Amino acid sequence: MNPPHPSSAAAALLPFLLLLPHLLTAAAAPPPRPHPLNPLTPDELTLVSSTLTNSSTLTPPFTIHYVGLDDPDKPAVLSYAYSSPKTPAPPRRALVIARASRQNHRILVDLSTATVVEHVIVPNSVGFPTLTFEEQGEANNLPFGEPRFLESLRRRRLKAGEVVCGSFTVGWYGGGGGPKRRRVVRVMCYYKEGTVNVYMRPIEGLSLTVDLDEMRVIGFLDREVVPVPKAQGTDYREAAQDGPPRPKINPIGLVQPNGPSFTVDQHIISWAGWLFHLSFDARAGAIISLASIYDQQTRERRQVMYRGFISELFVPYMDLTEEWYFRTFLDAGEYGFGLCTFPLQPLRDCPENAVFMDGYIAGQDGTPVLMPNVFCVFERYAGDIMWRHTEALIPNITIREVRPEITLVVRTVSSVGNYDYIVDWEFKQSGSINVKVGLTGLLEVRGTKYTNMGQLTDEEYGILLAENTLGARHDHFVTFHLDLDIDEPPNSFVKTTFQTTRVMYPNKSPRKSYWRVVEKTAKTESEARVKLGSGQGDLLIVNPNKKTKVGNQVGYRLIPGSVTRPLLSVDDYPQIRAAFTNYNVWVTPYNKSEKWAGGLFTDESRGEDTLYTWSQRNRRIENKDIVLWYNLGIHHAPYQEDFPLMPTITDGFELRPTNFFESNPVLNVIPPEPVTWSNCSTAKAITMEWYLTSY
Repeated sequence: MNPPHPSSAAAALLPFLLLLPHLLTAAAAPPPRPHPLNPLTPDELTLVSSTLTNSSTLTPPFTIHYVGLDDPDKPAVLSYAYSSPKTPAPPRRALVIARASRQNHRILVDLSTATVVEHVIVPNSVGFPTLTFEEQGEANNLPFGEPRFLESLRRRRLKAGEVVCGSFTVGWYGGGGGPKRRRVVRVMCYYKEGTVNVYMRPIEGLSLTVDLDEMRVIGFLDREVVPVPKAQGTDYREAAQDGPPRPKINPIGLVQPNGPSFTVDQHIISWAGWLFHLSFDARAGAIISLASIYDQQTRERRQVMYRGFISELFVPYMDLTEEWYFRTFLDAGEYGFGLCTFPLQPLRDCPENAVFMDGYIAGQDGTPVLMPNVFCVFERYAGDIMWRHTEALIPNITIREVRPEITLVVRTVSSVGNYDYIVDWEFKQSGSINVKVGLTGLLEVRGTKYTNMGQLTDEEYGILLAENTLGARHDHFVTFHLDLDIDEPPNSFVKTTFQTTRVMYPNKSPRKSYWRVVEKTAKTESEARVKLGSGQGDLLIVNPNKKTKVGNQVGYRLIPGSVTRPLLSVDDYPQIRAAFTNYNVWVTPYNKSEKWAGGLFTDESRGEDTLYTWSQRNRRIENKDIVLWYNLGIHHAPYQEDFPLMPTITDGFELRPTNFFESNPVLNVIPPEPVTWSNCSTAKAITMEWYLTSY
């Protein structure tokens, strides 16, 4: 007897029933781990928050000051990234810095098990964590509930509704600072009537001290009444400009009809042989990892940099008056360079061919916060030349070969209070990495009674920019953590000196001198410290275990920007905290915990946990896994052109291949075909108006 014919519904289910065992097996398998260096996702940030809430680690109320990826072990990451077949990704853990019961807490959360695997209470004497936006906002509002402050405003004939305030970290000026040490900020205020450029209208001589743990005013000072600078001419908004118009610039842009030449796969970016990982961190901002380049000559992918990021920024002001002497900021550790990142504006911050990427941070309560458009990635062509040559020596022929310079740029902008920092990581087809830092935004100015420079009789620590407006002198030191792995670790640091040499034997040459290169490999940390400007030569990171065919060590060299060193005395308290800027270049052995040049707990720190103190151990660095630290510095003496808003000042450095390739790696670069339009009307596609209405 034949079996009954199945119904049409049962027939439709039959393939699913046959696959069901396989589907159940797949469902039971854990999802693949993300790339080990990916920043924490919103789901992971939420998991961290719920883990802390459900555990007994922190006693409520508590505040979250930092949540980020706890760096996995480097060998495991390298194995995952470069081994074939790919090894499993290492476990993911989150690092949490929190504040509870007036104590600092350092916590590690295992994301696979949602458990706290490490909890350390860090003494207040070490320092305090990064300020949160939420607590700064609370502190900035406290003056308006303080009767003495409101009376001071009335005495100055200022409207409380037109006043805004800001929180300033106070640094450290001696003393041990025991467990009862207070976590405080100084609050200064500005008058915004008639302008949005509040930094140009300080209410001088008036300040408050706020205890951030108790969130209350614990100090009030009305030292003197100083004229508030005028609002006229300070508003920088486009709609507020009423002077004669400047000559108009015709539309200009960069068009890629076939789309960009780079690809973005989550956090992995590939372009012209380069491959690297891009992530966002609340403290560092952009982090470039696992940067490698494909060598066309050897047909292999070669490691260049394991990780590069901004570790700290030191911005000391040279004004010694009561409301100014403590303005010696460590921006990354005190305010969060990534926290202060704001969305990039298409066509203004980035060109029309840019691709934008978002980031996430944890709020003070631990909840995920979207940071939109924190990065833009784009190909840059500005008419620069990669290489060229015109040959006229050969009779009856002229040879001319030119290759345009096209690069890939990763850009982010951080607005730390009054200053905007534009940071570009630029990758070149030649194998170079150019890093540029642009400074723009608003100066910190001090209100003064003077209206003309001829009236200044005493040291006023600055220059008069406008009536009653004094521009304070200050510095910017940007410390970069550059973990170079040239063709894999271990590496060595080599200093070369260009040495003037006298000709010893007159019959050898009619010349009396020449210069030669003297090389010295640094064996310890102390031998690797460099103060630029004291000699001429090159600074190289080499792989002593690999050589080119003709016998040179493969490497990269650091080409510094302007030579700038601290001018504060080494025993001055701000310089003790920022002693990591005493040298332009440091080299240390790789240590997972040595990440932040100013220390993990930076606010009110005493300089006890810094790049300077780590390096005092004078560890061996020859043929080791090493990290290069570079201090980019700018001394800023303001001028009137910096008022009321400062045009961008740019400095940077280059990491350039040095005997890394067997020969010129861009000899065979093919220039892109020119963009042509079939008719003039098509040109409207590149106008700004079209882009803005279509975006």
